Amino acid sequence: MPTYTHGHHGTVLSSHRWRTAENSAAHLLPHLRPGLSVLDVGCGPGTITTGLAERVAPGGRVVGVDPAASVVAEAAREAAERGLAGVTFATGDVYALDFPDDAFDVVHAHQVLQHLPDPVAALREMRRVCRPGGVVAARDADFGGMIWYPDPPGMDRWRPVYQAVARGNGGEPDAGRRLPSWARRAGFTDVTASASVWCYSTPEEREWWSESWGGRLLHSKVADHAVSQGHATREELAEFHAGWKAWAAAEDGWFGVPHGEIICRA
Repeated sequence: MPTYTHGHHGTVLSSHRWRTAENSAAHLLPHLRPGLSVLDVGCGPGTITTGLAERVAPGGRVVGVDPAASVVAEAAREAAERGLAGVTFATGDVYALDFPDDAFDVVHAHQVLQHLPDPVAALREMRRVCRPGGVVAARDADFGGMIWYPDPPGMDRWRPVYQAVARGNGGEPDAGRRLPSWARRAGFTDVTASASVWCYSTPEEREWWSESWGGRLLHSKVADHAVSQGHATREELAEFHAGWKAWAAAEDGWFGVPHGEIICRA
């Protein structure tokens, strides 16, 4: 299985749990209607998956797959708490999905391809399980395009370290800009590309985002990989975290996270 650079520390899962179909899959929503079948690859704790399920109800079927059994269990609880029927979750491998050809009307992946050594192969596999005329959709952040203000000491140093860590684990952190290219290499000829941005600017948003991202530079697998791969020391990571906290405390703080998006017709 590919290495998931971030791991599943609370600083990481707080970001995953914040995501919804509205704030993370808006490019896909116009293509959904009641009765469709949907596969959500890399579903995490299921907060996007359940939103997709609401869009294809009644009569729709949604399956969420993720390689981490712990988050699959959390996703199942999320669906049960929302009283959603027709939603199931299972562990799975994006390179070898346990479904027959042409099994789904829609196949979706959010923040998945950036972590894979072979995103083109993953898109081919997603295409295999999508029926002819169906939709394969993906959305990924682009770390090289992230912008923020102000830029206190430490905030200018975390990004190159993270990019080195992600690439050291076989991923591509600047994935957003590459999605159309990957899709065409996977054999898609009908590809619609778009972009959207997450923005964090209120005091509450800045505090939460600084703990989610600055915090994982101290506590998550990102920190462990950075140290073990020789990209930063624990002391340097603490300086990066201090930079994040200084940014969050700035009254005029602002952070933009650009995303590439694709809608591919199978």
